[in-house]
Amino acid sequence: MRLAVWLIERPRWFKRVVLIINDIVLLSLAVWAAYTLRLSRLYVPGSLDKWLVMAVAPIIGVFVFYVRGLYKLVTRFIGPEGTARIYIAVLIAAVLWALAVLMSGVKDHPRSAIVIYALIAALLIRVSRQWAGAVLLSAAPQHKPASFDERKSVIIYGAGTIGIQLLRALNETGGYKTVAFIDSNPSLAGQLVHGVKVLRPEKIGKVIADEDVKEVLLATPSALRGERRIALKVLEAFPVVVKTLPALEEIASGEVQVSDLRPIDVEDLLGRDPVTPNLELLAANVQGKVVMITGAGGSIGSELTRQLVKLGPKTLVLFDLSEVALYDISMDIEDLKRRLQEEGQSGPSTSPTTVVAVLGSVLDRKLVARIVQEQGVEVIYHAAAYKHVPIVEMNPFAGLQNNTFGTLIVAEVAKELGVERFVLVSSDKAVRPTNIMGASKRLAEQILQALAQERGTATIFTMVRFGNVLDSSGSVVKLFRNQIKAGGPVTVTDPEVIRYFMSIPEAAQLVIQAGTMATGGEVFVLEMGTPVKIDDLARTMIRLSGLEVRDEKHPDGDIAIAYVGLRPGEKLYEELLIGENTTGTSHPRIFKNSEPIVAFGDLAAVLERLEDAIQRLDEAEMQELLRSTVEGYVPARSGPEIAGKGEWQPASRTLH
Repeated sequence: MRLAVWLIERPRWFKRVVLIINDIVLLSLAVWAAYTLRLSRLYVPGSLDKWLVMAVAPIIGVFVFYVRGLYKLVTRFIGPEGTARIYIAVLIAAVLWALAVLMSGVKDHPRSAIVIYALIAALLIRVSRQWAGAVLLSAAPQHKPASFDERKSVIIYGAGTIGIQLLRALNETGGYKTVAFIDSNPSLAGQLVHGVKVLRPEKIGKVIADEDVKEVLLATPSALRGERRIALKVLEAFPVVVKTLPALEEIASGEVQVSDLRPIDVEDLLGRDPVTPNLELLAANVQGKVVMITGAGGSIGSELTRQLVKLGPKTLVLFDLSEVALYDISMDIEDLKRRLQEEGQSGPSTSPTTVVAVLGSVLDRKLVARIVQEQGVEVIYHAAAYKHVPIVEMNPFAGLQNNTFGTLIVAEVAKELGVERFVLVSSDKAVRPTNIMGASKRLAEQILQALAQERGTATIFTMVRFGNVLDSSGSVVKLFRNQIKAGGPVTVTDPEVIRYFMSIPEAAQLVIQAGTMATGGEVFVLEMGTPVKIDDLARTMIRLSGLEVRDEKHPDGDIAIAYVGLRPGEKLYEELLIGENTTGTSHPRIFKNSEPIVAFGDLAAVLERLEDAIQRLDEAEMQELLRSTVEGYVPARSGPEIAGKGEWQPASRTLH
C-alpha cells in the first residue's frame, strides 16, 4: 500500500514510463504465450529472424498505445471508454504486427498465432490496468471506497450523457450506490445502463421507499430548464435532498465529478429557458468605446461590468459610492481580464480594456462632469440607486435625492457633454408605485423621457424596466436558504404575494441589448416569464432540501413558514406596463412601451419644488408633489416612518 501511495505522488512522466515498461513485458509475454498455445509446446525461437519477429510485436504495441492516447488516461479512472480504447489499440497493433510479419518474409509462421496474441494481449493489458486502478484507488485517501453497508443509496434523474458520466464518477468514489436511473424517455424504460435499470418517473416513489433513498441527483441539461422544472415537480412530493450539477461548460475538465454536485438553483425551480444573446446587439455600442457604469459595485452594476468587459470596450469607468463595493468589482474585473487573455478571449478589440475606478456620489455634479469629460465617456449605464423598498420607505428624502436627482444630474451632464447614449436601469416598482422607491424610479424615467424630447438633444436617453433578479443583494432566495439552514422559520410576507424573476446575468445582457436598440425616449420592458408565488417557492425550497414543511397538516414537520405581513410600500404583485401600447422588438424578450411624457419645462418646475421640500424635510409636500406628478402613485400608508422612528425586520422580498 505504501508503494501505491508513493506511486500516486510521482510525476506524470514517471507513471507513463512505468506503464510503458509494464506493457512491453506483458506484450512480450502475450507473443510467447500465443506461439506456445498454437504449437502445443514450450516455444523457443530457432533463429534470429524469429526472435526479431517476436520482438517487433511489443514495440509496435507500445507505439500504437502511445498514438492512441492510452498513456494519457488516468489509471484509477479508466472506465468503459478507456477499456474500449485499449481493445481498439490492441487490434490495431495486432494488424500492424501481421503486416510486419508478412513483409519480413519469415517462413513457417503460424497465422493463427496473431489472433491468439491479440486476445491474450487485450486480456493482459486490461487486467493489469484494472488491478492497478483498484490498488491505487484504495490507496488514495480521497478516493477510498466505502464498505457495502456504508454506501449511500442514490437515484440519478436523467439517463443521458450527463447521467452516465455522473454514474461513473459515483462508482469511482465508492461511497455511493446508484439504485436506479429515472428518465421520461419511453424508449429507455426498462433498459440497463451500465448495470443500472432505467425507470419511468412514476416508479420513483416505490424505489425511494424500497431502497431508503435520501438523495436524488439531477442530471438533465442545464440549458433545458423547463425539463428540469418538470423533474423537480415530480421530486417535490418525496422527502429527498435534490442535488444537481453545474452547466457542463463550467466543468473545466469536461468530465463530471462528484464534487461538482450542489444544491439546486432557484433558476431550476422557475423553469425559465435562457435565450442566446444577440452578439451584434451586445457589442454594437460597447466595442472600442469608453463606457461608464454608475453603481458599478451593486448587484446589477457589477454584472453589467462583467458582461461589458467581455465585449472589448476601450475604457470602463466604474463609478460607485461604496469603497468596499468598488474595490471588490475592480478586483473581479482585473481577474476576469487576466482569465480572458489567458483563454484568448479578451474581446473584439485588439488592446486590453482600461479600468478606471471612481469613488463618489452621482449627486456630485462637479465630479460626474469632470470624470465624463476627462475620460471622454461615450456610453453611460446608470445603475446607481437605492433599491430596497422598506429602507427607502423609512428614508424617503435620501431615496428621492439619490434615485431621482442623482439620475437628473448624470443625465444633464451626459446631455451637456455630448455623451452618445444613456441607459437607465429601472424597475417594475416604477409602475403605479405604492412606495417611495418606485415613485423615485418612475420620476427618473420621466426625466429621461422629457430630456429625450428636448430640441438639440444629441444624447440617446432610454430606460430598461424589469422585475426581481435572483441572488441579488436582499434576495429572497438567499434569505430562504439561510433560514432553512438555520432550522427556520422561513418568513413570507403574505400567502398570496407573487413576483417576477430572472437571473442577474440574463438581466444584464438584456439591458445591454435593449440599450443598443434605443433611438431616444423609449421605455424597454424585459419579458419576465411566469410570475412566481413566493409561498410556493418557499415550500418547494424546503421540500427539495429533503425537509418537510411544518403546518397544521404536518405538525411534526421540520421547517415552519411564518407569515409576517407586507412591509411598508410593498404590493401583492408587481406590474411592468403603465399603458397598453406595447410593441415587440428584434429580440424575443425585449418589448418597447409608449407611456405618458411630461414636458421638461413642467417637470423642471416640479423637481425644483420637490428638491426644496426635501431640503426642508417637508414630508407632506413631497408626497403631494409625487402624487400629482407620478401617474398611479398611491402611497401604501399615509405617514412613512422616518429613519429612527420605527423598526424593520427582514422578510421575504427579492429586490434587484
